[in-house]
Amino acid sequence: MKLNIFNTENEVLAALAAHFVQIASESIAKRGKFSVALSGGSSPKKLYELLAASFKNDVQWDKVYFFFGDERNVPQTHPDSNYLMAKKALFDPLNISASNIFPVDTSLDPKDAAERYEAEVEEFFEDEELSFDLILLGLGDNSHTASLFPHTPILHDRTPGVKDVFLEDQQVYRITLNAPLINEAQHIAFLVYGEAKAIAVHHVLEDDEDIEEYPAQLIEPIVGEMQWFLDSDAASMLS
Repeated sequence: MKLNIFNTENEVLAALAAHFVQIASESIAKRGKFSVALSGGSSPKKLYELLAASFKNDVQWDKVYFFFGDERNVPQTHPDSNYLMAKKALFDPLNISASNIFPVDTSLDPKDAAERYEAEVEEFFEDEELSFDLILLGLGDNSHTASLFPHTPILHDRTPGVKDVFLEDQQVYRITLNAPLINEAQHIAFLVYGEAKAIAVHHVLEDDEDIEEYPAQLIEPIVGEMQWFLDSDAASMLS
């Protein structure tokens, strides 16, 4: 694991964008394609906008295949949809072909949507390992990542897959890659900035293991590389 700590939010975003471009270029040179699972939320939106604006000529975008680390159980036209956010910030500005984008089919019920998405992932990788070239992750104030929330049954999954998760406190479903599938990735990158995330960063990186309370501690790549991209505020409680 490598920690990359920068003074400002903009420096964090620029560094992760460069990291994205480097992995994309290496993957395309090696295998002719680059598979990435995107994160939702406000922090990655700024990353996607930066990639679309400043790095549009640095990646062979027609060879990039986009998946989602998790999705909210809402229509793809809903303001809370991770797909819609990525579409506006990244796919539309870069004219990404629909054949390169793999959204979760949220028109299905959550369990069926998860099963369908797992099948799509398996079909994409065919006989290869289910190993994304890059998975982008965020970190919630409660130490969740993707839709691996505290005290949910998915935290105890042992086999790579996609699951539906019901959040009791919000009375909503989400669909998410589970930790075993995330951990198969070649590269994992956490994007975290802002003082509000400092406690969660400390819990995940420095507290004793307690996956029920700090689910992001589950993310430990098997053979790949994990890097954290933090600003000084988010890293301020690290010893």
